[in-house]
Amino acid sequence: MKKITTATLALCMATLMGCSSSDDEDELVLPEIVNQFETEVVWQESVGSGVEHYFSRLSPAVYKDTIYVASREGQIEALSLTNGDTLWETDIREDVSFWPWSDNGTAKLSGGILQAYGKIYVGSEHGFIIALDRETGEEVWRKNVPGEALSKPAAGDGLIFVNLGSGKLLALHPDTGEERWNFEQEVPPLTLRGQSSPTVANGGVLLGLETGKLSVLISESGYSAWSAEIAVAKGASEFERLVDVDTQPIISGPYAYAIAYNGNLAAVDIRSGNVVWKREYSSYREIAMDAQTIYLVDSEGVIYALDKNSGIERWSQPALRGWYLTGPAVAGSHLALGDQEGNLHWLNKDTGELVSREEFDSSGFFVEPVVADDKLILYTRDGEVSAVTIPN
Repeated sequence: MKKITTATLALCMATLMGCSSSDDEDELVLPEIVNQFETEVVWQESVGSGVEHYFSRLSPAVYKDTIYVASREGQIEALSLTNGDTLWETDIREDVSFWPWSDNGTAKLSGGILQAYGKIYVGSEHGFIIALDRETGEEVWRKNVPGEALSKPAAGDGLIFVNLGSGKLLALHPDTGEERWNFEQEVPPLTLRGQSSPTVANGGVLLGLETGKLSVLISESGYSAWSAEIAVAKGASEFERLVDVDTQPIISGPYAYAIAYNGNLAAVDIRSGNVVWKREYSSYREIAMDAQTIYLVDSEGVIYALDKNSGIERWSQPALRGWYLTGPAVAGSHLALGDQEGNLHWLNKDTGELVSREEFDSSGFFVEPVVADDKLILYTRDGEVSAVTIPN
């Protein structure tokens, strides 16, 4: 099985669109805007070396007034949401000297962070799931799993669910890491480097598959309940036939929403698996939602808002096309997203208008911002964690 990284994918997209970084006239230029407000930074801290240039979905987790963050090397910290003070920190590399690859000095953390059942869960490219005590940071258990843990685990119905790069989904006991069941999906010859994080609800586990399907498993047993087709592989080349559903499904009311690369955004009835509507959008970034609207960034960096019930497009914003954006976060009356150069962009969520921009660390953003009460938590590739005030 071959996996294509999102960085390689972005390069391929640039090549297909005829972009050339060597020609000044073809370099991407941000649109000029007049800031309607200035971004207020409450605090900034640093966590190791971050994830550097590697693929990672180490998104911060929030619990009450604490933020949990991790670096690829193996540092995990709990920070005060109020002022960024370190409440505890641990380095999971301390207990990995027996690894044959430990001489490179990194735990290669790549999937997380999940907080649930009084613990913090994170996965690694080495094929480990690690559980830490949420209050102290002490390691509770560590389990070797059959594949890279590239997405955030999910919690529900008394279990932890981990989707692996090998195509297996595991159900683990949250207190011990004991495997309760596993499910193995069909994996195409070429896939994007990344996995869908599961979503747990109503006794089922929803999972995006690399075959372009959304599947539901019974959480207690792992038996398949139904599978819905989000995208169908088309084209002559393996690249054209990529249809991964790499993002986490979102549930709202009776419907689940999922999007595929080279495919569609679809609303699926969670009881029957019937597709209620489909719209032709392609993405590998996380989607966001509020009461009536779905927000997404497509594969080229165009931002869209769609009616949740019908899939009808409300607005589109193409001004940031090609800037390799994160997924969007709904922050009050705005959308917030970052780009590969470290710019934070604010959009009016009702109109799509670009209303403000702030430059952060030039290493760039790699995961979507995280909403925590009245603050937005940002994490850059070199490990800079920032809390900014969500504007009114």
